[in-house]
Amino acid sequence: MSGKSHKKFEEIVKRFVELKDTSELMIDLAYSALLLNSRELAEEVQKLEEYVDKLHTEFELQVLTSGFKREEAKGFLGLIRLGVVTEKIADAAAQIAEVVLRGVEPHPVLKLAIEEAEETITYVQVTEKSPLANKTLKEVKIPEETGMWILAIKRGDKCIRPKPDTRIHVDDVLIASGYAEGVEDLKRLAAP
Repeated sequence: MSGKSHKKFEEIVKRFVELKDTSELMIDLAYSALLLNSRELAEEVQKLEEYVDKLHTEFELQVLTSGFKREEAKGFLGLIRLGVVTEKIADAAAQIAEVVLRGVEPHPVLKLAIEEAEETITYVQVTEKSPLANKTLKEVKIPEETGMWILAIKRGDKCIRPKPDTRIHVDDVLIASGYAEGVEDLKRLAAP
């Protein structure tokens, strides 16, 4: 594979990974929206579904217009098929979120679980003075400090599925879930 082909290949893989990570994030957020009966999270899932549709189209176009030789292109057929699957996962997440957005009365068992849960969802924006800024999630130990788990990080138009090595930037919006008592602790960390 030539240097030019290798660069195209890396771009295609990078876009596929973003597609996969976003669809996985959507499933996490959709189930959280359902379990916590959160319209905010459900709306976030809907926005992400539109983003995944666009990302998937761009991904397929990039593969189809890459100009690889026939023997190189065979390997991409599997990637295209995986792209279709990730888009179906995103659609399924959007359907889960739709239940919350339509205001469908939850099943009595789920309703009881929602009422009994002491969990909540919060959104906090990281300021310049925050001790979280420019540190990784692993370094800041948010769950240990606040009892809140970071479900997602909104960075501009993007929603990121957090990993331990994900670095928190100033102006990131942290979407967190946890016990209500931890909300104020997280707000103090993000915006002192």
